[in-house]
Amino acid sequence: MARNGAKADVRERLVAAAETLFAGAGVDAVSLREINAAAGAGNASAIQYYFGDRAGLLRAVLAKHHPTVESRRHALLDQYEADGRSGDLRPLAAALVRPLAAELDDPDGGPGYLQILADLVNRPRPVLPGASTDDPADSTYRWRMLVEPLLAPDAVRLHRRFVAIRFTMTELARRSRDGHTSETPFFVSHLIDLVVALLAAPVSDETHRQIRNGPKPARRPRR
Repeated sequence: MARNGAKADVRERLVAAAETLFAGAGVDAVSLREINAAAGAGNASAIQYYFGDRAGLLRAVLAKHHPTVESRRHALLDQYEADGRSGDLRPLAAALVRPLAAELDDPDGGPGYLQILADLVNRPRPVLPGASTDDPADSTYRWRMLVEPLLAPDAVRLHRRFVAIRFTMTELARRSRDGHTSETPFFVSHLIDLVVALLAAPVSDETHRQIRNGPKPARRPRR
């Protein structure tokens, strides 16, 4: 039992160290050796032993927070459907924002988690955690399906839902980096307002012309 407890402790320290270093410098800018040292892991191959590689370690960091965010968002989407507010974007915007904003108050790495998410979605080839692009059981997939009928076809084509996700994660990461590690009612409400505006904004005549004459919109992000 003690041996298993010691293994769990090393694994948790590696996840915590990776969370802090990934958030501070970026997922790709930190060496596995640095993470091992920050975690106080005596074995130089500890990360390989517990996680396989950098990608496995990153998945473990995300998995530490993902189930809680999923539970919160599913609860809000359940309430949205139960209330019959099928034409109202604001509760859907809230269902995107609030589960992530709550991570600002998580003392066990929540702000770092938000910074890592922002790193992943702002890459040239954005990455969405979990199975949000193709799994109906995922809360972000469910959110996307509920939002789609409320958007103009061109807004869907222009990936407004992904833009809203990226904007939300970026703003929450910015707030956590600025030292505002709390989800104040004003900040959260205003962020929800901005997400509603982003989703509902009309596509201009100029953008319509660019759609017809210019390059095609970028492909959707990969997981």
